[in-house]
Amino acid sequence: MSRGLCSKVATAGMLVATVLPAAADESPLPNADYGVSTIWQLGGIGGWDYLALEPSGGRLFVSRGDRVDVVETVNGRRAGTVPNTAGVHGIAFAPELKRGYTSNGRANTVTAFELDTLHVIQESPVAGKKPDAILYEPRLQHVFTANGDSNDMDVLDPTTLQVLASIALPGKPEFMVTDGVGTVFGNIESEPGKLVAVDAKTLKIRAIWPLAGCSKPTGLAIDSVNHRLFSVCANQVMAITDSVTGKPVARVAIGDGPDAAVYDRDLGFVFSSNGAEGTLTVIHQETPDSYKVIATVQSQKSARTMALDPATHRIFLAAAHWGDTPPATPDNPRPRPNIVPDTFVILVAEPK
Repeated sequence: MSRGLCSKVATAGMLVATVLPAAADESPLPNADYGVSTIWQLGGIGGWDYLALEPSGGRLFVSRGDRVDVVETVNGRRAGTVPNTAGVHGIAFAPELKRGYTSNGRANTVTAFELDTLHVIQESPVAGKKPDAILYEPRLQHVFTANGDSNDMDVLDPTTLQVLASIALPGKPEFMVTDGVGTVFGNIESEPGKLVAVDAKTLKIRAIWPLAGCSKPTGLAIDSVNHRLFSVCANQVMAITDSVTGKPVARVAIGDGPDAAVYDRDLGFVFSSNGAEGTLTVIHQETPDSYKVIATVQSQKSARTMALDPATHRIFLAAAHWGDTPPATPDNPRPRPNIVPDTFVILVAEPK
């Protein structure tokens, strides 16, 4: 994964944690007065990437470079670890198989583990390089990896981890989502951005759609009922796309440094976590074609990835304090700042 405008009533750099007043002729909105209610001090060294909430909502899986820390959502305590996941980026779940999966970017492998016990079942190589996002597609029961250094997706059997197919992509892939009925969507982190739609049955690209006005999209969320895709872009825009036709629906201003998006179907909210400025943009889906920023919530600088609990409407964000940025090298031309040891936290944001 890669790394603002606030709402129209907020100037750049302001951090607002209140709902914007609705016009008198508008119907009342759900409570968007989000705030950080709890901070879990997890500490340790190193960085992080994706967060993933297991389907029951009871545990949060946090990628931490060489392992996945598993945290109880009732109290923020560690419940266990999935070890030896070199360069781990993403975590996916197959609840009907009682399995979880990690994408291990440095090792070019996928690890399968027992969801109940966290016991590692096996680790197997992918065909591509640097598997980043990982997704379980439930209808056809395939595991997809988005491989950042080989510009392709691998499709794996969820039981054997055998690579069934490799799908060439028109650029570096980022987040993936599925509509649950046989299509996998992925952002392409190009300039300008693109979206790809992959048929989970034929394992072929069904469509490639341009994301006009969207620079280097990363985070992606889906409203599968209304067929809407939400891509967050480096130029502080959320691009909203029709998942059936690929037509652009809307663009909404978000904060600086977005890297994740989530959609809360019950509340009709779309969220963008903006790590460079430390904010969470709250967008209301007024209709499937109309969207409005209604709050900008203070989080913490570096809080760029998140997970949503749709049952409680809580949002979990990972953050830490940044230190110095190492000099660029040929192997790492865009180095990230060092993470100050023992400053890693999970922020829990929820309606007040």
